[in-house]
Amino acid sequence: MIAKVTRDELTKRKRLESRHPKEEQVVREIIQSVREQGDSALYRLTEQFDGVRLSALQVTPEEIDDAWSQVEEDFVQALKEAAERIRSYHEKQKRNSWFEPAEDGTILGQLVRPLTRVGVYVPGGKAAYPSTVLMNVIPAFVAGVPEIVMVTPPLPDGTVYAPTLVAAYIAGVHTVYKVGGAQAIAALAYGTETIKQVDKIVGPGNIYVALAKQAVYGQVDIDSIAGPSDVTVIADEKANPAYVAADLLAQAEHDPLASAILLTPSSRLAEQVVVELKRQLDSLERKEIAARSLRDRGAICITQDLNEAFAIANQIAPEHLELLIESPWDWIHQVKNAGAVFLGQYSPEAVGDYFAGPNHVLPTEGTARFFSGLGVDSFVKRVSVVAYSREALFRDGPKVMTLAHAEGLGAHAASISIRLETGKVGEWD
Repeated sequence: MIAKVTRDELTKRKRLESRHPKEEQVVREIIQSVREQGDSALYRLTEQFDGVRLSALQVTPEEIDDAWSQVEEDFVQALKEAAERIRSYHEKQKRNSWFEPAEDGTILGQLVRPLTRVGVYVPGGKAAYPSTVLMNVIPAFVAGVPEIVMVTPPLPDGTVYAPTLVAAYIAGVHTVYKVGGAQAIAALAYGTETIKQVDKIVGPGNIYVALAKQAVYGQVDIDSIAGPSDVTVIADEKANPAYVAADLLAQAEHDPLASAILLTPSSRLAEQVVVELKRQLDSLERKEIAARSLRDRGAICITQDLNEAFAIANQIAPEHLELLIESPWDWIHQVKNAGAVFLGQYSPEAVGDYFAGPNHVLPTEGTARFFSGLGVDSFVKRVSVVAYSREALFRDGPKVMTLAHAEGLGAHAASISIRLETGKVGEWD
């Protein structure tokens, strides 16, 4: 059901295969079609892949009003409260422009400017998650992005999943388009008659969406090429085995390729968790998916102590790291690589997925070694500011010329010397 592995076996696991030549060829052809044919390609590809013949790409105000009538009030209230928590958390990430004057009159600084237009991809069908709308849109809204658009595949009747539309309205999306797949990514990256080009594309999707984002990177920015979701749980002998099992299953039900790993120095706890996994698995709606995930990608590793458990976790660099241990705050300094950390028995990952406030768009497949989760910084640019004074230029100019000549860039040096030779900077000095 779930393998018990050694440290060496666990840390030597191969990453999932990242090459998909057949799918890559399909994506290239789709992107080319959208670039050449614009909206007509979007209509044709939507009918081909989604079985929907659309009369218009943009969601109308009437469709948004209809979506509100289809959702329950308790869902709306929960979504609004989650949105407010997410917004409040991300407000604390905002950076300000700054300028620092020196005594010689020089001013150095940095402008912080939001991106102008951001596109958010939201999956459709069974993979439609309103929480993902909030997590991708709200940081952009907080960053000050003036135009946030969303693309999502239409349902068979040509509408958009109602909870997704309601979440888009609550989060602050300006426009929603009924188009999905690689063609939606191409439209956002290159623009069509209806969909304008964006500066950045964020949001999860299937293999075709992921490959399309990878293909258009450089034309626009993207958040990441996300892999399957993963969790690592560090638990000691005092952890509740039912809680541990529940949290492993919560990850495993995402996808057969999801990874759920337990690190514990307690053999007794490990045995109890196996029993709980079998018991709880039987009651899950997504039992087959979770069972396959545990069998193929799950693992339990018995460590010498908690120190070794943290060392292994840092090698894994998990998307989610749960610390179901006594006094977790005494151990948090050991965490080096993780997308998000959940401390204590009352902080299951699901709280972070939906409601706590931090973003659930996190680095996967070990990329927490060098990536951070989505946040306000993902939607701003930093622009350096240099305002040198005459005094500073006459002082530092010869050094600049020395460095320029060393690199063989005479015109660089000349742009300094012409100012030094005249003895003045110009008529504005």
